[in-house]
Amino acid sequence: MWVDTGGTFTDCVGVAPAGELRRAKVLSSSCLRSVVEECPTPRFLRLATDWALPDGFFRGATLRPLGERGAGVPIVDSRASQRLVELEAEPPWSTLSNTNIEILTGVEAPVLAAHWVTRTPLAESLPAISMRLATTRGTNALLERRGSPTALFTTRGFADLLRIGNQQRPDLFSLAVESREPLYATVVEVEERLAADGKVVQPVDLEALQARAVEVLGQGIEVAAIALLHSFQQPWHEEILARFLIDLGFSHVSCSSALAPRIKIVPRAETAVVNAYLAQVIGAYLERVGGSVKGGPLHVLTSSGGLVRDRDFLPKDSLLSGPAGGVVGAAAMALRSGFHRSLAFDMGGTSTDVSRFDGEFDYQFETRVGDAHLLTPSLAIETVAAGGGSICHFEGRQLKVGPQSAGADPGPACYGAGGPLTLTDVNLLLGRLEPESFEIPIEPAAAATAAELLLASVEGAHAEGLEADELLQGLLDIANERMAEAVRRISIRQGYRTSEYALVAFGGAGGQHACALAEILDIDTVLVPHDAGLLSAVGLGKARIERLVERQILKSLKDVGGELAGLVEKLEGSAREAVIDEGVDPGVVETRRRMVNLRLEGQEASLTIDYEEDRDLETAFGEAYEDFYGYRPARPSIEIESLRVVVATRQDSSANESEAEVSRELPVSASQRCYLEGDWNEVPVYQRSNLRPGDCFSGAALVFERHCATFVHPGWRGRMDAFECLVLERTGQSRPTTAPLDGDVVG
Repeated sequence: MWVDTGGTFTDCVGVAPAGELRRAKVLSSSCLRSVVEECPTPRFLRLATDWALPDGFFRGATLRPLGERGAGVPIVDSRASQRLVELEAEPPWSTLSNTNIEILTGVEAPVLAAHWVTRTPLAESLPAISMRLATTRGTNALLERRGSPTALFTTRGFADLLRIGNQQRPDLFSLAVESREPLYATVVEVEERLAADGKVVQPVDLEALQARAVEVLGQGIEVAAIALLHSFQQPWHEEILARFLIDLGFSHVSCSSALAPRIKIVPRAETAVVNAYLAQVIGAYLERVGGSVKGGPLHVLTSSGGLVRDRDFLPKDSLLSGPAGGVVGAAAMALRSGFHRSLAFDMGGTSTDVSRFDGEFDYQFETRVGDAHLLTPSLAIETVAAGGGSICHFEGRQLKVGPQSAGADPGPACYGAGGPLTLTDVNLLLGRLEPESFEIPIEPAAAATAAELLLASVEGAHAEGLEADELLQGLLDIANERMAEAVRRISIRQGYRTSEYALVAFGGAGGQHACALAEILDIDTVLVPHDAGLLSAVGLGKARIERLVERQILKSLKDVGGELAGLVEKLEGSAREAVIDEGVDPGVVETRRRMVNLRLEGQEASLTIDYEEDRDLETAFGEAYEDFYGYRPARPSIEIESLRVVVATRQDSSANESEAEVSRELPVSASQRCYLEGDWNEVPVYQRSNLRPGDCFSGAALVFERHCATFVHPGWRGRMDAFECLVLERTGQSRPTTAPLDGDVVG
């Protein structure tokens, strides 16, 4: 099982023992939705959806009308061939005929997806499976502040460390600066001190600490984070304190020296606090999922794109876990289709994630999520709050798309649960989606009503005579510009030309906006891979069991000299041992990357240079410096900031089998009214399941598939390549490239 749980949907791809691929896409709320076609008797309901599930699949779940907040009525049986569910008792609602309903399964979304794919009734145990899991559970808990009450233990005199932070104003020009509230619930100052070189100035006084620690436990705080001054040099004091707190009764203790053994006390302390704050949330979640996964291991994807066992997974490494699966999958699909430089564009229900691939993944080693600044490795992913579920609203003077999302519950207005107008509704109303292609009931009328309410509020302010179609197109333009700006941040602003890359569009909504994004960014090729709506889950199948280890050096390159090879080799051995401890055959373990982070002495920012024993690092640094800053430093004095090594299981190098690609122009067999370029037009419609390698067509066109849809603009041409990847190529300028909108307008 490869399962990616996002804020709105959970995607699952299962590989059966015989090699058959099975797919599922369920709401992350673990609810299934349908329409009651009729009620043969008060306790029997016939559903309009044929889910092809075994008899008794829903036994033990509960059913209620969509939008109802009650507990629901238990289901005692279900009969697939008749599409019937039997309720335990007559429901209290007057009628359920032609009513949207939801079935509450009571299990975690990955477990529901596994039951669905294996066709195992919910009341029965799953067969022996192994699972690879990516999740946004930690990210959502952090952003929504739903972690555990945490105590921060820090050196005396530094109680306000995280309140002060780096003293950077969140909004430079704001007259009323609102200071952020830290994640921890209380601070405990510790009598201890290390010097800057790690020598003990004052030993840890545990006796003086005991009464205060017991008081904290009495307040119901059982989770602790430890961040002591200069502990990156020597972890002794933190280790002594951690053992003391565990013996005293704390259920979890996070040490900054173990999680982020690097200089910079503020982000190191924040890393420890975030890890502790999320420990119980992530631990309980993995325990619930792992309790249903038997017969095989449960691996979790880290923010850096590698797999680790659930027992070794750290909450701090979960914050970009979900997006990392898409990055890995997009890179694999682009390489398979012959594109070695690609930009991943993952537009899901809640947000859009973009990243760059140049044959190697681009890493970042300081990550900011919400208010938290962490020292943790991750793939370089830029996220913007613009997804299919992003709420479209009007704030008196301007239209905005996001950052709020309708999520899985209530979801977009067209889901019929009373949700607001979202980008999904906008695309539906503009004819770019097909209601029948959704796996849940869709109500276009509800979307139209929500759009009318928004139009009325805009007209009431200062825009009389605005057409509804113009308003909806304007909302798409705002969203497209916001997403394009995210791509610029990981490409143009880093010195890379977007025109030299292919755009890999995936996620449930990626294909809808890909051509518009490419036109804004001057990109000529768009790839929409097979299973684009599930590509983050597919990426889990392409990911490798991996360890990234690092060591801070902070010494001159000349002073380290010949010791550098030995330091790299030692790190390599440590990472290799960690991978082998997973039960991996040593023969399939390889060193994927060795990195030296160099900088000019006296500077803070460093550049990453790939390490090779015979490589002149000083020359390589000069070249990288010139590429990044535009000039080469004169007589540089270079410092090694840190070393990093990535060791992973070997990538499968077996040849890809595919059908021969023979060009064939597709005849138009169906069409749909679609709004484009200021007018409504009949646009050809193609079912992706009917496309074969070599099939070609011209835009404008719509391509529908089970879990996503692609809108091909005029001036673009589509073809199915030998690996069933839909390749869109720009044949002409369909509209002028636009500049980014002002930030106040975009919101």
